[in-house]
Amino acid sequence: MRPLAHLAADPARSRGRRHSEQPGATRGPRDAFQRDRDRIVHSIPFRRLRHKTQVFVAPDGDHFRVRLTHSLEVAQIGRTLARALGLNEDLTEALCLAHDIGHPPFGHSGEDALAAAMAEAGGFDHNAHTLRLLTRLESPYPAWPGLNLTWETLEGLAKHNGPVAAPLPWALAEADGEWDLALGSWPSLEAQVAAIADDIAYDNHDIDDGLRAGLFTLDALLEVPLVARTWSGVRARYPDLAAERLVPELVRDQIGLMVNDVLEETQRRAAGLASIDEVRAAGRALAGFSPGLAAEEKALKSFLHARMYSAPPVLAVREKAQQVVAGLWAAYSSDPSRLPADWRPRTAGRTAAFRAIGDFIAGMTDRYAIRQYRELIRPIELPEGF
Repeated sequence: MRPLAHLAADPARSRGRRHSEQPGATRGPRDAFQRDRDRIVHSIPFRRLRHKTQVFVAPDGDHFRVRLTHSLEVAQIGRTLARALGLNEDLTEALCLAHDIGHPPFGHSGEDALAAAMAEAGGFDHNAHTLRLLTRLESPYPAWPGLNLTWETLEGLAKHNGPVAAPLPWALAEADGEWDLALGSWPSLEAQVAAIADDIAYDNHDIDDGLRAGLFTLDALLEVPLVARTWSGVRARYPDLAAERLVPELVRDQIGLMVNDVLEETQRRAAGLASIDEVRAAGRALAGFSPGLAAEEKALKSFLHARMYSAPPVLAVREKAQQVVAGLWAAYSSDPSRLPADWRPRTAGRTAAFRAIGDFIAGMTDRYAIRQYRELIRPIELPEGF
């Protein structure tokens, strides 16, 4: 396999940071992308991911994924892909670790409720909020707002799923207005690898969580052709072991199958390109599944949507979760003085007030949101297992 190092992002040729930093402020022998990764890992929003929904709300079970464990698993897969392709591992890892940092409590359910509540102020988008957090809200440094990440990291977070067309979410438009992120072009291969690593991680780890939670059976899962094919190979290697002992092996084999497919397909699509500028101008995704595996992966996603994400026990709790977010919004918007002093709007007007409330709620963990609802509004019975 011929590495794609000539297409990799080079920290020595980075477009830099929006706010200049004194050379003496560099702590330790790290390049620009390594420092970005470390700033993300040490940030408060990253730590909060340990109590934010991946699939299950505020899970009591220690074995279910949350946003933090999911992000770590994405980073592991992303680094593997980047290393094999000769790309920059540190930039890839930074993007993987931060890609979900803008999620509100209760995952996509919380996002839907917050977007509806904030409609008058431009709505809410978790990917755009990631940029808002990292460029404005999370400000541990005395000389500038945000984490002052490199252009390449912000670009990759803004458009890791591809070019972003107008109209832009307001928070993304704000970040792009402060520093042009070239939203109309494709991002670096590192960002594209981070996006496909996300798919690989949640496709396969949700299988593990769904089986563990009893939302579907192994027999039902084996109706998915991709899973049945992988399971056949696992069974052939271990014919005498009980099926439940082999589920982790199934998950590992599927991750390996997808990783190898992405490596081959990315090499094929990127053949002939000479520079990272040509990656951005390619007009299509270069990192991804082959057509055959893409179709099989789509069938797996359809199964998980039907049998896991839309399972009655999950939907019932999501309805309560949306009640929590909507109720908190109503409480704070009727009396913004209930917000902590640091979160109150600094400018006048409804839009500023609504966005300040949205920022505060979006930063909450599942457990904190539930606790605030109980304190401010009324008791609520929300099973903390799903």
